[in-house]
Amino acid sequence: MDHFPVFMAVAGRRIVLSGGGDAALAKLRLILKTTAHVSVFAEVAAPEIHAWAADGKLTFVPRALEPGDAMCAVLFYAANEDATEDARVAAIAHADGAKVNIVDNLQDSQFITPAIVDRDPVVVAIGTEGAAPVLARAIKADLEEKLPSQLGMLARIGKTFRHAVDVLPMGRKRRAFWSDFYFSAGPKAIETSGEAGVLSSLGTLLDSHVMTDTNVGHVDLVGAGPGDPELLTMKARKALDAADVVIYDRLVTSEILELARREATMIDVGKEGFGKAAKQSDIDALIVEHALNGAHVVRLKAGDPTVFGRLDEEIEALEGAGISYRIVPGITAASAAVANIGQSLTKRNRNSAVRLITGHDTRGYADHDWKALARPSEVAAIYMGKKSARFIQGRLLMHGADPATPVTIIENVSRSDQRVIVTSLGEMEPTMSTANLTGPALTFYGLAPRAAAALTQRYEELA
Repeated sequence: MDHFPVFMAVAGRRIVLSGGGDAALAKLRLILKTTAHVSVFAEVAAPEIHAWAADGKLTFVPRALEPGDAMCAVLFYAANEDATEDARVAAIAHADGAKVNIVDNLQDSQFITPAIVDRDPVVVAIGTEGAAPVLARAIKADLEEKLPSQLGMLARIGKTFRHAVDVLPMGRKRRAFWSDFYFSAGPKAIETSGEAGVLSSLGTLLDSHVMTDTNVGHVDLVGAGPGDPELLTMKARKALDAADVVIYDRLVTSEILELARREATMIDVGKEGFGKAAKQSDIDALIVEHALNGAHVVRLKAGDPTVFGRLDEEIEALEGAGISYRIVPGITAASAAVANIGQSLTKRNRNSAVRLITGHDTRGYADHDWKALARPSEVAAIYMGKKSARFIQGRLLMHGADPATPVTIIENVSRSDQRVIVTSLGEMEPTMSTANLTGPALTFYGLAPRAAAALTQRYEELA
């Protein structure tokens, strides 16, 4: 980020603008939404500026800016639509101590003005650091449509009521009250009785939340998917937004962790095959501890929690402690990976079943029905198979599998640095070793990328 987003206090302070044309009007329409004292300097100004001055909305000075005119200004806009004049007035404003924005000149500006969605006092600012103003406007239009017009009214009413809500403890219980007010009880009251109905319903709503028992928390066991945040389910996003505590695994990407509330406690219990890891019993105890303290806990697992996720052990711990829980499924790596190579996990006249297997378990290399897997046209998605590749290859060949059977390895499934490696069972090793895989990888036994997909994706032919 080259520009740090902040909301600056401008009430009662000076904002000065130099210019009187279209660029000046565009900025003034936004600036005049504030409670700042606005001064405009221009030799010639549009009729709208004269009208605003006549209405007392701004002070208009019919001359060019001179030294001292921007004294005590918190912000200054150079909007003359003339590079030479903008540079001159910007130098004056700098000398007077103001922060300067030169319209359509990002390089020489000290701040930028974002696109704004106004539901005063709720204000959403959208910035692209000057890179894509069209994109900012598109996002603004989308938010304008989605945010109800009465949101500002609810926020103003809620602000006057904040002191009364101090009877609720900080955290989940207080958030539940405000969530109910803004997204359920408040809008319903406006529909039926207007602003007066909202005010009269607040006391009843607060009483109901005071009486609600939330001493024991709740746990969501959430699948984070393979890594691409766009593959996260809506239910998972909502769980992250509500969480007081997020307990996450090593393979959960930073982009997904960013979706959690800023106030949430983030706890890394990262696990790595054959490597240093938090004990499952310690993770179970951690989840229970925070839930018993009244927290809404999200146990965030890569992929789908029901696929090699130690889910049952965590459920047993929660049931033993009498804690409510919910399972939020995610897209497992096999589903995302097979889509990325243009294939399907099952295909008529090829395979009517697919095996999801793990390369290792808590005891070491995992054993499977190798004889069945070695049959022609079998398909398997092998999770956690990097370090057990030679073991798997040996078992399959020992049981008669064809060395030419296609094998596809997908590293960092669905992420921007995804890599697809095409090989065969006979060359599975040393292929995986020489590939120098550093990220999580899923291995498809019996599947090669579809030819059409290869035209649009980058592959490494290491067979």
